[in-house]
Order: sequence, then structure tokens, then C-alpha cells
Amino acid sequence: MITHTPYWWEEAPPPEVPRTPVAGRCDAAILGAGYAGLSAGLELARNGRSVQIFDKGAAGGGASSRNGGIASGNLRISFSRMISTLGLERARAYYGEGIEARDDLARFVSEENIDCRLQRVGRFTAATRPEHYERLAREAEALNEHFGLEAGVVPKSEQSAEIGSEIFHGGTVRPDICGLQPALLYRGLLEVALREGVTVHTHTAVSAIRREGTGYELATSRGAVSARNVIVCTNGYTDGAVPWLQRRLVPVPSMILATQPISKTLMERLCPKRRMFGDTNRIHHYFRPSPDGQRILFGGRTAGNLQADGPAPHDHLRRRMIRIFPDLAEVGLSHVWWGYVAMNLDHLPQLAVRDGVYYATGFCGSGVVWARWFGRKAALNILGDRAGSSAFGNQRFRAIPFYNGNPWFVPGAVAWFRFLDRFGL
Repeated sequence: MITHTPYWWEEAPPPEVPRTPVAGRCDAAILGAGYAGLSAGLELARNGRSVQIFDKGAAGGGASSRNGGIASGNLRISFSRMISTLGLERARAYYGEGIEARDDLARFVSEENIDCRLQRVGRFTAATRPEHYERLAREAEALNEHFGLEAGVVPKSEQSAEIGSEIFHGGTVRPDICGLQPALLYRGLLEVALREGVTVHTHTAVSAIRREGTGYELATSRGAVSARNVIVCTNGYTDGAVPWLQRRLVPVPSMILATQPISKTLMERLCPKRRMFGDTNRIHHYFRPSPDGQRILFGGRTAGNLQADGPAPHDHLRRRMIRIFPDLAEVGLSHVWWGYVAMNLDHLPQLAVRDGVYYATGFCGSGVVWARWFGRKAALNILGDRAGSSAFGNQRFRAIPFYNGNPWFVPGAVAWFRFLDRFGL
């Protein structure tokens, strides 16, 4: 029998947060109690600010505990392409900040003693076509030249040392990428934030934000709240409470499968170095061994009529997993779940401010690293701390033409990109 909640919840289900009265006034109100919202609240609370975080769902019920647990600080635009389109200086700034953000997450986990199984195991990115291998090799060379990452190139003849699959055409290894247990990271972050005085209100929706004098008035399902500052950290779960942001983000469902336990021998063959994995398709797939080394977790974009924590079509994802790993054809699934990632026109995470409201959002599927980083950056900006500066802070955050928050076009777009991937176009 397949369970339709995240595999991670077996060890760390969404925490129960004590229900407390909503204060009518606070220094800072934050929308969204995921990684970004908690990180912003923690930074403000440690600097003496009163903080209330509002989430319309359960604590950690969104992407913060539903993701694949790959801590990369990845950007969807390659470094090489960014150099050609934005120039070397901006490309170095963006990619350099991703490296800094990932290292900062590791530091935070260590300093706060959060046992989330964080390991620097590296990531193997597999070339789905021969021409992709050459592109990956050039990218690795550029990253090594500018950042000294020691990224390695693995030809097809040697890829069995990295992955037990014959369908790829070599790939590259980034040794600096980490894997972790995302629900344990969330639980640890929540515990630290609550201990430092952050108030978290779950199942408390915010329906509107209105400028009121030098501050803001929030309408919530449990009463009105006045706040001096507001940070919005809703990412793929943004709704009509913030229509400006809703017109700029497209929520895209991402699904993950967890296999039943497999033998140690099979795991050694499929994932000999326990890496994180990705591929070069437009509709790319990400996969990894579970932290205990007993299961394969396999993820990718999906579309269709999905209901929260209910049965969802997943045959397409299982077929792709078996195409990569034929040895899993007779292995059953234990868990199938999904959550929303947030895409935007520029394919870059966003640290934005409009009318005094800060937005830490648009992580494009790499929120494990970017969410905490940008949540904290938003808080530092409110505090007037120069450490809040970011290469991503001065971007133009463009609205999507003729879009009002209803992602009706996502199924068609996913199908089109799959077609292009299938025929190598």
C-alpha cells in the first residue's frame, strides 16, 4: 500500500505548534512559516523585535518538508550562459552567493546542533544526450576557473563509478553539494525560532495587507494585526492575499516517489557513492538514496489534477525511474507525494521590496538553500544591517503577462517540454 504523505514525515511529521492568541500589534508580521519565514523571524527576534508568523496550513506542511533534501544553492541558468547574457561580474556575483548561501546553511545547522543528516556527498549531473556532456564539461571548467570548486568530468566509460545506469552519456560531479533530511531541518529550525521568542500561528490565513501610516494592517482569520514591517515568504503557496506577488510566481507541482527498501548490494550498484543526482532534461529529474541508504527517492515535475496528500498520477515518474534503473522494475513504492515549487520569468530567486514589504521568494526548485538565505537577508534589511545586501536584491521582478495567479497553462507547458526532451530538440 502506498502512503501519500512525504516519506520524511515517518521520522519527523509536521510539528504541533501551541495555539496562542494573536497579538493585535507586533514589530514584524511574516506570511509563511516555512524555511524562509522562520529564518526571517529568527533573525528579527534575536535582534529584539516582536515577531508573529502566520501560515494558513500546518507548520512545515508545504515545500519545506516535501522537497528532495538536496542542498545545492542551484540556479536554473547555467554559469556559462549567465556570463554571455548578463556579463561575468553579475554571473560571478549570483553564483558566488549560491556557494556562500549553501556554506551558511551548513554553518547554521552545525552551530544550532540540528541533526538533519546533512552530508557533503556531492551531486552527479547526468547528460541525457551526447551533446549535453560537452556542455556540462564546459560548465565544470568555468566553475573551476572562477570558484575553484574542483568539479569533475566523468565520461560515459567511467560513469558506473557514479551511477548504476547505462542510459546516460557521462556527466559531471560537484563535490560541494549536500544532502539532508528536510523535515528534520524544518523541525530543528522551528524549535530554534520558538525558543528565541518567535510566535508562530498555524492554520491562520492572512487575507489582505494594507498600508496604514508608517506600518501595515493585516486581516487574518483570527483578527486584525498591526505591524511595523511585513515579510512575505509564501513562495509556491502564494494566494490572493498578495496579488502583486501572485502575478509573478507560477506554482508548479513537483512529485517524489520513495521505493520500498532495497538490498545493500543493489544500493551499492545504483548509487555507489551515495551522491545526489540530476539530469539535463528541460523537465529534469532529481533523485538520491535515502539518508539511511535503504531506498531510492525519485522526483520530477508533474501536472494534472492533484489533491493534497491524496492519490495522484505517478506512472510517468515511475517509468522514468525504471528507465534509469531497470533493477527497480520489481521494487514497489512506499510513498508518493508532491508539493509546489515557484517559478518566475527570470528563473532566478527573488529578494524584492515593494511599498516597504519584503519578499523572499521564487526559489525555482532550490529552496532548501535559498529560502533560509533570503529570509534572513530580508530580516537584515529591515534591521538596517549591511549584511542584508544581495546580488539578487536589485533585480526587476517582472509580472507574467495576462496572468493573475491561475496556472492553467502549466500542464500544456510540461507536456511541450517533455516532447522537446524526448526528441532532443
